[in-house]
Formats: sequence, C-alpha cells, structure tokens
Amino acid sequence: MPHAVSPSSEGGSSSVREDETMSDAPAQEADVQNNAQPDAQDDAGSQGPGALPTTTNATSTRLEDMFDGDDDDTDEFSSSAQSKPQDSSQPAPRAAPKAQYSEPDTLRQFYQRLFPFRPLFQWLNHSPTPQPDFQNREFAFVLPNDAYIRYQSFATADLFRKQCLQMTPTRFEIGPQYSVNPRDRKTIRKASSFRPVMKELVFDIDMTDYDPIRTCCSKAAICHKCWQFIVMAIKVMDAALREDFGFQHILWVYSGRRGAHAWISDKRAREMDDAKRRAVANYLELLRGGDHGKKGLNLRRPLHPHIDRSLKLLNPYFQKEVLADQDPWESLQQAEKLLTLLPDKSLTAALQKKWDSTPTRTSNQRWADIDSVAEAGNLSTLDAKKLVEVKQDIRLEYTYPRLDAEVSKKLNHLLKSPFVVHPGTGRVCVPIDVRRLEEFDPFKVPTVTELLREIDEWDAKNRGLGERERAKVEDWQKTGLKPGYVAGLLKEEGRGKRERHEEAGAESMEF
Repeated sequence: MPHAVSPSSEGGSSSVREDETMSDAPAQEADVQNNAQPDAQDDAGSQGPGALPTTTNATSTRLEDMFDGDDDDTDEFSSSAQSKPQDSSQPAPRAAPKAQYSEPDTLRQFYQRLFPFRPLFQWLNHSPTPQPDFQNREFAFVLPNDAYIRYQSFATADLFRKQCLQMTPTRFEIGPQYSVNPRDRKTIRKASSFRPVMKELVFDIDMTDYDPIRTCCSKAAICHKCWQFIVMAIKVMDAALREDFGFQHILWVYSGRRGAHAWISDKRAREMDDAKRRAVANYLELLRGGDHGKKGLNLRRPLHPHIDRSLKLLNPYFQKEVLADQDPWESLQQAEKLLTLLPDKSLTAALQKKWDSTPTRTSNQRWADIDSVAEAGNLSTLDAKKLVEVKQDIRLEYTYPRLDAEVSKKLNHLLKSPFVVHPGTGRVCVPIDVRRLEEFDPFKVPTVTELLREIDEWDAKNRGLGERERAKVEDWQKTGLKPGYVAGLLKEEGRGKRERHEEAGAESMEF
C-alpha cells in the first residue's frame, strides 16, 4: 500500500538502508557491521557511523517500486492522461523536471530556510521539552538516490534538523513511537520488547481509487473537476471523525500530488491498538477493494445514521460535480452500467429503448429519465420504494470516500510527513483548512523552487531595510506560504497544550 509497506531487502545491493547514524551520535555496535551478511529484514546496506549513503549500487529498490501510489510522474496534471477535454477556464498547471525538486542543494535550502522543524516537533512530542513521544519515534528517510532508510530517531528537534540538512531526504515518513529507541532495537535481547506503542490514527485518500468513476483524468493526473472527489471525501470523513468518534485534533494535509492525508492526534486515537484502528477504518469504509461499482452497493435499510448524514452532505455535489462535470453515462456503453444498477427489468427495458432512439443524451438527462419513465406508468412490477433506495445507493457509489484503508489499520504503518516536498511535483504538503475546504486549490500550492525564488526576490527588493528589520522577517514569511504555512500544526499544538493543562489540573485535584 502507498506510504505503508516496508520494502524488503533484495540481496546485498539493495538501496534500502536502516540505522544510518548521525555524525554527532554515538556509534552502535549493530550499525558498524559490514554488508557481507545483511539482515533479511533490516540494515540492507548499512554503513558506518556518520557516513552518508552513496549513490552507487542503489538501483535495486526504486521509489516507484516501493510506493505503488506515487508513480507515473509524467502523468501528473498532464493533458495526455485525460479522456475528455478540459474546461479552458482552468489554468494550465506548471511543470518542471522531477530532478529539479530532488537536487540536494534545493532540498538543503528548503530544510534550512523553510521547513517548520519546531512546530512539527511540538506536534509529535506533545510537550515543549523532549519526551519519548518524539525521541522514540521512527522516521524513515528517502534519499535523492532513492535509498529508503528506516528506524531513524532523534533526541531533539535540532538533531532532527541537522540530519535533514546532512542527508537532504527527498521526503521522510513518520512512524510510531516504539517501546524503546528504534536505534537501540538490535541491542535488546528479547525481540518482542521492541514494539510500537503509539501513533496518530491516519487516513489516506488517493485520487487513483476514483479512476473507475472519474472521466476527466486517470492515474496520476488530476484537474479541478476530479479534485472535488477529494473535497467530498474530506467533508464526509471529518464529520464522522468529529461527530461519531468525538475526535478534536484532526490535521488534514495535501499529499502534494493527487490526494489528502488525515492525522488524528487525540490521545485515545494515538493509543489505539490494531483492532481498534481496524474497527474505525471499517466503520468509514463503504466501498472496498477493486470491485467498486460492479454490482452496486445494495445498502441495508434503514440507513445507518453515518451513511444517512453522508448522503445529505453529498447530495448537493451529485448534480454538478458528478452528473455535469464527470458525465459518467455520456455514451450508450457507459449508460449500460447505469442500467445494470437499476432494480426493475421493465424500467431498464423502457430506458434502453428511449436511449437507443436518442443516444446523445447527457448523464443529467439520463438520470432525470429514470423518474420520468417510472412516473409514466405501465410498469406493473416497479417497486417505487426500492427505486428510491437504489438511486440513493448510486449517489453514494459515485460520491462516497474511497479509502486506502490498509494505511489506517496498522499501528506500525508509516505515512509521509506534513510539509515535505513531493518529489514528483515539487509541491509542499501543506495543511488543508477544512473551514475553507472549497477554497483550497492544489494547482496553487507552490513548489519548492518557487518558494526559494520568492525568498531571493524579497531579499533583493528589501536591501534598503536595516539588518535588524530584515532579521525580524522569517524566510517563510517572504513566500506565498505566509497565510497558513504552519497555522495547521500550530493550531493543533495549541489545542493540545490546553488539553494537557486541563488534564494536569484535574490530576492535581485528586487526593
């Protein structure tokens, strides 16, 4: 699964590396072994303390092989991947070679000048001073040579920043907090003592899961039309997570390409075991596997309150975003799919006859035809109540969130960190404000090269300012990220602080 599977070693030349030791960290005996006998599960190609991985012999495990959800860079925002012409009013997205975003110098400037290490530390640490929440947390680095290095951990935010500046990862992923420091796992006599104990509950929404129903794009490509599927998914999931489970600390993050991630950091969410995570994921997962839409949903009645609420949230989107923009039943062949979902043979026969005589009808018209033909009569076998229910099921099939649920079910899954640069698009994985969800435009999320250029332009334009005045302006404030660059993380951390103070106050009153 994307962002989830740990790549296994493939012989001694694998580019998957673990336990790279920082130059200022003490050497560990387990980390200085040679590569003659690589562990089948870890340390494929480990190097000595402080050494940076080399790019030679690092081709056996490529990023494209490890993350099946992040391939086809050339299709990203491309017109070649679209099966229908795009609205000319939509801006043409900018494109640049992938290598430009993955160059070590570019990444080093990004980590040095823009990445919010301190807010990220506070968000993961749940305290202003270093705690096991952060210190025993696993980080996995993906390097410019596509090497994948697991079980990294850091005592402080400054050491974390130093390692990023030294290794310039193209991205890094966040895993769970372990019972002991991940770097020390090989020194433990009893392997079962090393286990994940806490991690945010996470969800992954990827546009490729909508390929069976979107007609404007496919694979890695997206446009403004199909982005509305992500908007619908966030609305439904955010409502369920808050209203049905009572979660408060939910951070939505743009994946940098064609999807969104949810991080739920409430304490009881972080402490969930696999069984509880699986239960939450199953609760939210209505459309499963790769068979979406082959037989229809056929949901039980009365609808579960969560499904009923979701249907009410999604109904306003069905007419425009699905029927008008996607036009899923435009051709007679596509309309056959709609007919297979209807419950009455006499109704489908009447519709088939009508559509054969007028083959150019739009999806909006075909949807309206269902009611008009049913109301015309002469359909003795038609169950009007069943037809209403089937039409509800069809609306849900074309609008309800499609989740990569496996990412959510395991405590030890890793997920791409907020604020990293997507190596394929160069866009920063910024938070999404659910209060202004409709305003979020993935095409306007800046790339790392644009941000660095904005900093240089600001510096050149403000050379006349005194050194003290210029020092007051942080680099991120000179860019297009200024309105909400770290607002999402700081908001979550602020809520967390209030929650901790309340808990501390309650404990102090206990005798």
